[in-house]
Amino acid sequence: MNDKTSRAAALLFARALLGIIFLMQGYGKIFTYTVPKVYGMFFKDFEKTCLPKWLIWGTAYYTSYVELICGFLLIIGLFRKYALTLLGIDLLVVSFGHGLLEPIWDLQHVIPRAVLLIFIMMAPGEWDRWRLDGVVGEGK
Repeated sequence: MNDKTSRAAALLFARALLGIIFLMQGYGKIFTYTVPKVYGMFFKDFEKTCLPKWLIWGTAYYTSYVELICGFLLIIGLFRKYALTLLGIDLLVVSFGHGLLEPIWDLQHVIPRAVLLIFIMMAPGEWDRWRLDGVVGEGK
């Protein structure tokens, strides 16, 4: 395997892995539990903070749907830049939210996703050869 193919394979793997992680998390939030149940399980405690309830509900929907949709887009390599940006915002929101409730000593869920996301964002678009963006003309 030459260097170009190795880089393309590495990016495909990283993009697919990160996409699967987010897709399955969003799928569980939307289809397995539903967003109102997820709100009760994970977001209700935020009502004790300074955040308004409408923002907490909006965040529950945002994180659920962004994870599902952008996870899928990453897997297929479509609108990659937008998906990565929205998922980056998702990670920032989740990290901030967890920090509001308790010190975030346990970063086991955030750090691996952040590392993969940063790796994909920093890699030149030309390296990511196996993606639908190249087919539909979204560009690099």
